[in-house]
Amino acid sequence: MSTPRRAPTPDERRQDADRSRRLLLSAAFDEFAAKGFAGARVHEIAARAGVNKQLINYYFGGKEGLYRELQQAWLDREATFNTPQQPLADLAVRYLRESLADPRGIRLMVWRGLDSSDTPPDESPIDSDLAYLRDRQHDEELAADLDPAAVLLLMMAAISAPIVMPDVTKRLFGIDPTAPEFEQRYGAQIRLILEKLSG
Repeated sequence: MSTPRRAPTPDERRQDADRSRRLLLSAAFDEFAAKGFAGARVHEIAARAGVNKQLINYYFGGKEGLYRELQQAWLDREATFNTPQQPLADLAVRYLRESLADPRGIRLMVWRGLDSSDTPPDESPIDSDLAYLRDRQHDEELAADLDPAAVLLLMMAAISAPIVMPDVTKRLFGIDPTAPEFEQRYGAQIRLILEKLSG
């Protein structure tokens, strides 16, 4: 004789919801990084997560809400290590480490640049990033004759290059960019270059 099915408790329901949200975010990150916002399909994200696609609307209000949630998750993570007390060279090396450890964020940025026609607005605080570099310039951490916009763009390019051009990177350095030795060698060079840009 089978026992009657017990209704889930509120805690169990919440844990199920948290798990479904986590699975969807992880699957969406993979899909958006591989195909961009326009190329990613809701049913493929749901299938990868192993949940009903209706949950994307329920938890995130649709594909755009899911994308925005991923952007916010990155901003939250970034806030844990991007502090004004940290020297700029150290900060750049940390961004490199984070990007090499999980290149999906860089891939999202690249897709945004390649196909901006069908992408939600960028939530990244680019204006505050520039103000942040101007403050560092005022404190003589950057030379006064440098344009902070150019420095920021160079830093972004330097950090994303091994992910965007892994074949070129490997030919230049003779090391696969996913190898720990590459991160150490290239990170040391980024640090040295930025230290030479000080005022």
